[in-house]
Amino acid sequence: MKAQVLITTVPFGQKDRAPIEALERAGLSYEINPYGRRLTEAELAGLVGDVEWMVAGTEPIGELVFAAAPNLKLVSRVGIGLDNVDLLAARRRGIAVAYTPDGPSPAVAELTIGLMVSLLRGIHHANAGMHQGTWGRIMGRRLAEVTVGVVGVGRIGSRVLKLVTPFGGRVLAHDVEPRDLPAGVEAVDFDTLCRESDVISIHVPLTAATRGMFSADVLARLKADAVLINTARGGIVDEAALATALRGGRLGGAAVDVFSVEPYAGELITINNCLLTSHMGSMSEDCRFAMEYDAVDAVVRFARGEVVPQMVPESEYLLREMDSGGRS
Repeated sequence: MKAQVLITTVPFGQKDRAPIEALERAGLSYEINPYGRRLTEAELAGLVGDVEWMVAGTEPIGELVFAAAPNLKLVSRVGIGLDNVDLLAARRRGIAVAYTPDGPSPAVAELTIGLMVSLLRGIHHANAGMHQGTWGRIMGRRLAEVTVGVVGVGRIGSRVLKLVTPFGGRVLAHDVEPRDLPAGVEAVDFDTLCRESDVISIHVPLTAATRGMFSADVLARLKADAVLINTARGGIVDEAALATALRGGRLGGAAVDVFSVEPYAGELITINNCLLTSHMGSMSEDCRFAMEYDAVDAVVRFARGEVVPQMVPESEYLLREMDSGGRS
């Protein structure tokens, strides 16, 4: 039997088969990404065939894929980011899009705090030194003694604020929209946050407005000992400019979990004071399970003709239309 559902995201059902079992109970046949890695758009186009529903990851999903999938009715994204999905092309072809925006938030927020502590205390340097036979005690800083700036106060950024404020340091936040902030958090403009923060953590979506947000010019305005953390999306930080700033000693360090091209193999891997992780922000067992199960639930509900609460809201399509200059 030909697969009705194509599962492109990897891993899938690794720790808990409940999402797969939900498809089986619904009588939906499925195929799991045979490459075992993030697909290129051309590879995905070669796989979609006659599938009706897709449980998708971060691979690019645009016109090339849609044109190769005449029966596709729904793309159900495992995760919160939508920058890899051409929403307007999907709408033109009558393809619905769902996502799981709440699932990854706790895991990404906690990883962010861990990266902050590691950068400030030099944990990654001490670990590397010990493995190389070097005993060196690193003098660091505590969160209570620095100013933390959070850029973007949505689902994840708001969690980061709640986690970091109990440490007792000064906390700044910037968002393009008015937000309710925890007690003690100061709402500031972007320039003030960049100028006064010792730790800057990025939590905005990748859009036309945020692409290249942390350019060479912006990086040059940060404190010389500031550390920058990006667990949001690749493309928000100019990776080449970041590498130049780190090599030139114009930043204290950086932690990057997301990249413009993934898997990443660029210049940052050669820079010791850049802590790199492999887009693993959401990879806690509980959050990964929640994302997978919610994405499958959307497919099952859609196939049954039921209401799908995980549908991408109209505001995301409007934002995409604005990014494209009104062309749809």
